[in-house]
Amino acid sequence: MNSLGARGIVPEPIARQPWEMLIPLVLLTAFGGLVLYSAGGGAMQPFALSHFVRFGVFSVMTAIIASLPRDAVRLLTYPAYTAVLLLLLAVEVVGQVGGGSQRWLEFGPIRIQPSELMKPAVVLAMARFYETLPSGMIGSWRSVVPSGMLIALPIGLVLMQPDLGTSVAIAFGGVVVMFLSGLPLWWFLTAGGLGIAALPLIYFFALHDYQRARVTTFLDPENDPLGAGYHIAQSKIAIGSGGIFGKGFNNGTQSHLNYLPEPHTDFVFATMAEEWGFVGGIFVLAMYTLILRWGWKVASESHDRFCALLAAGATATIFFYIAINLLMVMGMAPAKGIPLPWMSHGGSSMMTNMICIGLLMMVNRWNREAPRRGLAI
Repeated sequence: MNSLGARGIVPEPIARQPWEMLIPLVLLTAFGGLVLYSAGGGAMQPFALSHFVRFGVFSVMTAIIASLPRDAVRLLTYPAYTAVLLLLLAVEVVGQVGGGSQRWLEFGPIRIQPSELMKPAVVLAMARFYETLPSGMIGSWRSVVPSGMLIALPIGLVLMQPDLGTSVAIAFGGVVVMFLSGLPLWWFLTAGGLGIAALPLIYFFALHDYQRARVTTFLDPENDPLGAGYHIAQSKIAIGSGGIFGKGFNNGTQSHLNYLPEPHTDFVFATMAEEWGFVGGIFVLAMYTLILRWGWKVASESHDRFCALLAAGATATIFFYIAINLLMVMGMAPAKGIPLPWMSHGGSSMMTNMICIGLLMMVNRWNREAPRRGLAI
C-alpha cells in the first residue's frame, strides 16, 4: 500500500491507484489536446474538445473494467470474443463504408469499429486458453492449432474489409501471448523465415494496389514526392523543421498551411514535433516509456499465468500502436492508418487503448488482492 495512504494523509482508495501510470497518461492526453487545438486552427473544435470528451467517457469504462472480479472475467472471456467475432461478421453484411473500406457498424448515433475491439479481445482469449492448457501440452500441436484459430478467424474477417494494419495488430498481440506462454523459440524463427520467403508472393498477389503503393513508397519515398511519397515527405519536413525547441505553440506552418496530411490523426506526432521540437518529442517518448514500463511491471508481478499473459498482451497492444505510428511518420515503416495513442484524434483507437489500460488496472488490482504464488512468465 502507498505509504501516504497507510498514514491516513491520502484516502486509501485514492492512494492505491497506480499513479505512476495515471499521471503520465493524463499528461500525455492533455498534451495531445494542445496539439489537436493547434491542428484545429487554434480552436477547441473540431478536434480538441471531442478528444477530451472521449477520454473522460472512456475513463469511466476503464474504471468499470478495472473493478471486474476474476471469476467473472474468466467466465465471460470466450463469450466476449465470440460476440466481437460476430460483430466483425456483421460488418461484412451490413457494415458502413468509409474511405474505401467497410469497417464500421452504426447503431443510431453510435458508430463502432469491431476490429478495434478484437485487439484486446484476442489477447484476453489467448491468455485464457493458455491458462487452461496443461503445461505438458506446451510444445505440442494442441498448443498451437486452437490458439492459431483464435487469431486466424478475426484476421480473415478484417482482411476482407480490407484493413491490413489492424490485421497485423491483432496478430501481434496474439503472437506475443503465444511466445510468452513458453512455445519453442524455433517455431517462431521458422514461421518468421517462411514469412520473409513469402513476401514476394504476398506483395504481388495478396496486396491491393494502394497497399503495394505504400510498400513502394516506403522503400523509395523520394521516387514520387508529389504523389505516393507526399505524406512521408511532408511529415519528415515538419519533424525536421521543429529543431530543438520547435516553432512555438500554434505556429506550425506544415499543418496550418495544409501541407501535412492528416495532421490530427496519423501524423499528429509530426504536427507536435514542428511546434514543440525535439524537447516535445522527448516528453512524449518519456510518457509512453513510463506507461509501458508500468504495464510490463504488472505482467511480471502477476500471480498466475492468466494474469501475466493478459497484462503482457495488453501492454504489447499499446506498444504496437506507438511503435508503428512513430516509425511511419519518420519514414521507417509503410504508411498505415495507425493513430498515436492518447494524442491522435479518433474514438476507436482511444477506446482500444483505454480498454487495455482497464485490463492492466484490473490485473494490477488482482495482484494486490491475491497472495503471491510465483511469477507466471
